[in-house]
Amino acid sequence: MAPQQRRRGRWAVYVAAGLLVAAALTLVPGLAVGAGVEEATETPVPTTPVPAVPVPTAPVVPPALPVPPAPQPAFGAYLHYSPLGVLRMAEISQWLNGPQPRVGRSYLPGDRWSNIEGAPGFLDAWANWRRERADRMFVLNVPMLERNEEGLSDAEVRALLRRGAAGEFDPHYRRLAERLVESGVPDTILVLGWEMNGVTYTHRCGPDPEAWKTYWNRIVTTMRSVPGQRFRFDFTPSRGRDAVPWTDCYPGDATVDIIGMDAYDQPHGLSFDGQVTEPYGLQKHVEFAKEHGKPISYPEWGLFRNGDNPEYMRGMLAWMDVHKPLYHTITDYCPHGVWQCRQNPKAAEVYRTVLSGRSEPEPEPVPLPLPLPLPLPSSVPTAPPHPDCSPLNLGDWVEYWLGGRLCIRFDWWSRFR
Repeated sequence: MAPQQRRRGRWAVYVAAGLLVAAALTLVPGLAVGAGVEEATETPVPTTPVPAVPVPTAPVVPPALPVPPAPQPAFGAYLHYSPLGVLRMAEISQWLNGPQPRVGRSYLPGDRWSNIEGAPGFLDAWANWRRERADRMFVLNVPMLERNEEGLSDAEVRALLRRGAAGEFDPHYRRLAERLVESGVPDTILVLGWEMNGVTYTHRCGPDPEAWKTYWNRIVTTMRSVPGQRFRFDFTPSRGRDAVPWTDCYPGDATVDIIGMDAYDQPHGLSFDGQVTEPYGLQKHVEFAKEHGKPISYPEWGLFRNGDNPEYMRGMLAWMDVHKPLYHTITDYCPHGVWQCRQNPKAAEVYRTVLSGRSEPEPEPVPLPLPLPLPLPSSVPTAPPHPDCSPLNLGDWVEYWLGGRLCIRFDWWSRFR
């Protein structure tokens, strides 16, 4: 650095020092401008500069971002357990003016163990439907015992539950789990032993709740042991107390992923508000699930003892909009349904009005494994039941291979007049 520059630097230091001294003097009490020199000399001059006090500034608040609306619960309808149910998905979507059901639901026949294991080819149409969109759910009702609707006595049920709790029936559920994985639906929601608090099914809980819970836990543990599975297990009683309180049958949080409820409009004369507040009703269901940290579902719901009841339909749909179940599926056949059952036009209009327009953007296909293709029935009718005919009940498996029920017109006799 040149000498002239060093001198200029010294003068800058002297000037800065002078300014600091002058500023310090003005801060000392009694040394205002115009004070005497003698008084000034008697007051010590601080040698340490006083630090400046920071002035607080208001925090910068970022603008509030819009809160996206909560997603609507995934909905579906039970249309038939066979491939006919898959084909009717598109038709009910048209009836709803566009919204597509995201939940497909079927049942395994509970007549014999070979069907509870998932008969070869039975699940293929549902598996294909599930894989077409990433946001779809496949829900499968799984019986816990064969001869499930044959009216077995409590003593027989008790003995069967204890055999199941001891592990005798584990191989059947391992085979079912393997078939679901092989079919490309390892994320199936399994409604195991549904409506166990009633008296309809052999797999009911009442004859021996402790054995029932142990047996449930064995089935879940067995199915979860199969490589590749991502199953979710839905504990689903019927609404209300029924034969036993459904809370007595709860097998524990470790083996339950969803707490569901089958909720039909019954008994006769009970209002929707009564269905909410009754013992073990809709309110208890929501509270119990919250206590256990589980999502809720309504695998079966619909009209029943109170006929074409639009108030029930309006109340149930509003309840689900508020409490946001993981999914819900209306039972769509008479007397419960709204599309395939023409005897409920008022409730059907409520259902259709509420759900119309709830379309969502189609996501990318989910990368689930592809199963080996198996043949499907060659001809399946797709139209809903005709309002002027009476369906014949020929049994589940006859209807499966026929693709639906045969229907006899009410005016058949007129041909012989």
